[in-house]
Amino acid sequence: MPQESVQSGLSEAAASGLAYLTFIPAIVFLVVAPYNQNSNVRFHAWQSIFLSIAWALVWIALMAIGVIPILTYYFGVITSIAAIGFFTLWVVVLVQAFLGKRLKIPVVGNFALKQSSASGS
Repeated sequence: MPQESVQSGLSEAAASGLAYLTFIPAIVFLVVAPYNQNSNVRFHAWQSIFLSIAWALVWIALMAIGVIPILTYYFGVITSIAAIGFFTLWVVVLVQAFLGKRLKIPVVGNFALKQSSASGS
């Protein structure tokens, strides 16, 4: 009876995509070998972390805007647009990562590329 070879771990594309689910898998992939040795997985993990930070900063700014009396009327619209924009961006990078592609978000992607190169070998 032939022995089946069992492949352990995730593929590069799967690990890259899973890094976007929350910042927790992203941190795990930055710590656990062999994923932390793969530049593509490191890039997606860092981009996921920086995207989470960017969303948190935008959310804090929106909360600050929400207390300004004149802008209170527009708060719901502004918040909805920001949330839809971030969600759409998140879905796009998630799908691209699962397809094995690297989509660099303009500002966040530059930080991720720099960090993934620095944390390499």
